[in-house]
Amino acid sequence: MKTNFQESKERRGPSTEDRILDATLDIIQEKTIGGLRMRQIAERADVFQSNIQYYFISKKDLLLAVQKKVLNHYREIRQHSISLLNAESQLSLEDHLGVFINQKIHTIRREKKYDIAELDFWNQSRLEPDMHREFCRSYEGWRQEVRDMIGNFAPEMPLIKQNLLSGITVSLLEGAAVQFLADKQAFDLDLYFVYCKEILIKEIKG
Repeated sequence: MKTNFQESKERRGPSTEDRILDATLDIIQEKTIGGLRMRQIAERADVFQSNIQYYFISKKDLLLAVQKKVLNHYREIRQHSISLLNAESQLSLEDHLGVFINQKIHTIRREKKYDIAELDFWNQSRLEPDMHREFCRSYEGWRQEVRDMIGNFAPEMPLIKQNLLSGITVSLLEGAAVQFLADKQAFDLDLYFVYCKEILIKEIKG
């Protein structure tokens, strides 16, 4: 099921820049970053290759833009879900955890190209400092979202434990993507996250 956020974006129609980014993301899913060619992107986006260079001076600039698109996409889904829930009632701890979990289930099952690209970018970031910095920035933002949630529901929790628990939460979410995309028979994805939620609620509520 598409979210209202996604439907709204589709009604507006993609810009040329968005078409280029989406085409790049699709090709990364199919061929990895190592197999990416500018000619393929132009054909997939239905633009001239010179159009790509108008928006992105180099292949590196294009890849950094796609990386930001991938990492920002997760946050956009979460923020939109929170805005919908806020319109209905005060959010519980279970609601907040559900936002993180449902976003990850959604991308694993319906938009796996984002998780696949993220893994490829992580590998590239070992050699590319700009990509590495972007990953650090994005993951710290993700952990901060979790810390804010923990601080709201367990303000007495020591900061060191909040930091550790935020890292554990992100690891639980990302670990599911890595394992499930490699082997869908490894475990039941829904039961995995039900158990994850139980563990986190117990840790946060004490």
